[in-house]
Amino acid sequence: MVAVWTVEQTRALLDFVSEDRLYALFHLVVMTGLRRGEVVGLRWEDVDLERGTVRVVRQLQAHRGRGLVEVAPKSAASRRTLMVDHTTVGVLRRHQWRQQQEAEDHGRVWGPGGYVFTAAGGGVLALERLSRMFRKLNTASGLPPVRLHDLRHGAATLALAAGVELKVVQAMLGHASIVLTADTYASVLPQVAREAAERTASLVLRDAGWVRRQVRGRAARRDSVPVPAGPHHGPTTGDPRLSHVQERL
Repeated sequence: MVAVWTVEQTRALLDFVSEDRLYALFHLVVMTGLRRGEVVGLRWEDVDLERGTVRVVRQLQAHRGRGLVEVAPKSAASRRTLMVDHTTVGVLRRHQWRQQQEAEDHGRVWGPGGYVFTAAGGGVLALERLSRMFRKLNTASGLPPVRLHDLRHGAATLALAAGVELKVVQAMLGHASIVLTADTYASVLPQVAREAAERTASLVLRDAGWVRRQVRGRAARRDSVPVPAGPHHGPTTGDPRLSHVQERL
């Protein structure tokens, strides 16, 4: 069972950290489910703001005696390109502008190939420092305690609840196997399946009353027989010998 916030709680966190210098980082993790090392390892060359894509081609890992180093993504499936919504693109644009201003204020030259998210001094953002920062923000917000990594789980859970297909969520998370995705979010999938069934039924049956009326109308026209003008003695043919047949029908 994964620990995740509700939609309202997730929105409350984003509202609470909206003025934080790393707001864009938390927003991006909430929306895409990036791992901690992946989001810290993002460079601006990996982000295409025109097309609305984010490429995961590296991650940062802490190595004893070497500090933070760039390494390949966790698996081949983790090397992926994510599509981001227009709101997230806007958030990243504002973050980029603020980062440029921050560099200028400190007398630095902003490098377009640098890391998307950095420490206040412009250096690499340490993983544990980021986790501690999130814990402090979480506590100050008054929301139930979760780990930074749980925002990744939350992104997947909210996507599933929104009706995103499991295969798409697997690709978003960079899972090598859909079985891993299904096992991890097994507690969420039954409700998602029920909502999908309701949506399907609504799509198919929402005009069912209109369809039934059309079918009845066509059947009535097909069964009717024109009656010629003039005097006639039977219901349809004028032949009294067929009256008992019509009565049985």
